[in-house]
Amino acid sequence: MSDFPIWKKILVALACLFGVVFAMPNVFYAQVEKANDARASLEVGNVLTPDEAAAAEAWPSWAPSALVNLGLDLRGGAHLLVEVAVADVHAERLEGFWPEIRDGLREIRDQVGTVRRVSLENGELRVRIGEAAGLQQALSTVRALTQPVVSLTGAGSRDFEVRLDANQIVVQLSEAEKIATDNRTMEQSLEIIRRRVDETGTREPTIQRQGEDRILIQVPGIGSAEELLALLGTTAKLGFHHVVSRTGDGNGNPGTGNVIFPSLDEPGTFYVVERRAIVSGEDLVDAQPAFDQNGRPAVSFRFNPSGGRDFGRHTAENIGNPFAIVLDDEVISAPVIQSHIPGGAGIITGNFSIEESTRLAILLRAGALPAELSVLEQRTVGPELGQDSIDAGRIACIVAFGAVLIFMAMSYGLFGIFANLALIINVTLVLALLSILGATLTLPGIAGIVLTIGMAVDANVLIFERIREELKRAKGPMRAIQTGYEKALSAIIDANITTLIAAVILFSIGSGPVRGFAVTLGLGIITSVFTAIFVTRLFVVLWMEIRKPKTVEI
Repeated sequence: MSDFPIWKKILVALACLFGVVFAMPNVFYAQVEKANDARASLEVGNVLTPDEAAAAEAWPSWAPSALVNLGLDLRGGAHLLVEVAVADVHAERLEGFWPEIRDGLREIRDQVGTVRRVSLENGELRVRIGEAAGLQQALSTVRALTQPVVSLTGAGSRDFEVRLDANQIVVQLSEAEKIATDNRTMEQSLEIIRRRVDETGTREPTIQRQGEDRILIQVPGIGSAEELLALLGTTAKLGFHHVVSRTGDGNGNPGTGNVIFPSLDEPGTFYVVERRAIVSGEDLVDAQPAFDQNGRPAVSFRFNPSGGRDFGRHTAENIGNPFAIVLDDEVISAPVIQSHIPGGAGIITGNFSIEESTRLAILLRAGALPAELSVLEQRTVGPELGQDSIDAGRIACIVAFGAVLIFMAMSYGLFGIFANLALIINVTLVLALLSILGATLTLPGIAGIVLTIGMAVDANVLIFERIREELKRAKGPMRAIQTGYEKALSAIIDANITTLIAAVILFSIGSGPVRGFAVTLGLGIITSVFTAIFVTRLFVVLWMEIRKPKTVEI
């Protein structure tokens, strides 16, 4: 078969060897996984325990160590469906716009008189001015403070709508800005959730948006949904606020621009603080668990240059006055400023355990969620159930594999055995590619592999039947085999391209398990075509060159 030169044989053999080498770690899954975890821990500077050191040495460092990640339904873990309170962000946007309105109207106080904030409710900020004659001027001033909406769909719109109602100016978010804000909030929530989950070292979580304000979170390998909620259930909003006063009444009137927060360390004590933070958690660049001067667990933090300047300026101007460290609407500490604190670094103390200080550091380091999360659905998949799924999938693969091997051997004899060997290499290549890509294997993904096993021999059936037809025309074995491969090629390509298109569509518009099925199906199609056209042909060519048969029976 002159059209199958030596260089092509070498490339096909190397591709098969590649599949075997990179699929091999999955045969020793637990051993390789422990070695990978130990080496990852060592890379971040942790000191390995004797067991971890032994695990790291249990798998050669020079050998491939990429594994097929097991999905939630195979490994067990936590499933959450949460809803993001995007309406809260709308209120915060209005709250943040009020200081600009106040300062802008104060510059024209001789025309508008007194400026007083009336209310902020039902998505409207109402501001009353003292001089009715200056209403139009005030309206123009506030409108000039609005900005264009930063969004492709909101081009030409302003972020706030401003109108008059009697002697009040009413400000509310425009519809275009609401849509843009909701999208930013969801994207920020997705990113922060992803960073928080990644901090735990969990492999291949599924974190994706569903609908307008929902997020699906699936984390394999985590103990329970409650454990995941403990990490995600808090917004971890950190702020440093100026303390107005300290009181024992949590229901009093804090005054305009102020708010009352309870003390975490002192039950029954409340702090009246300014609503606007001196520095917010968004200015944090690092947070780490630490210990205070008394050896108690604490959290050290560091601000970015902008936050550090604001924090340093406030401490310089308020020596002798307290400031409140507020986390999720609770004052966790209210130290008195003893001296100027430059550099933007400090420490948060409180009644923390080591675990609590570590978790708080993770939350702060990952960033604050922009809005509260409400749990709509939670589910824990136990590792036993995951093992049952693995066992069921393994049985399905073995049954399908065995049935195909027997059928091919009985139908095509020696050529069927060649096809069976190619089928084994085919599955090996699928596992190797899944490992290299870091893809997640789910139960539907196993179904995709089973389907691949059934489909993999289709191409060989086409080829062998064409060879049979050529043999019936009294052509020689070499010519019949070469012609059979050539004539079957177009049918093989057409049939597999249509299936590959379906797999691409499933991956593009599907989510979760559907994508897992599409990935294994798509990879299986590619490897099936390769093994049918090249691997089986390599076996046939080698057999023909060695045995040089006068006749061929299929």
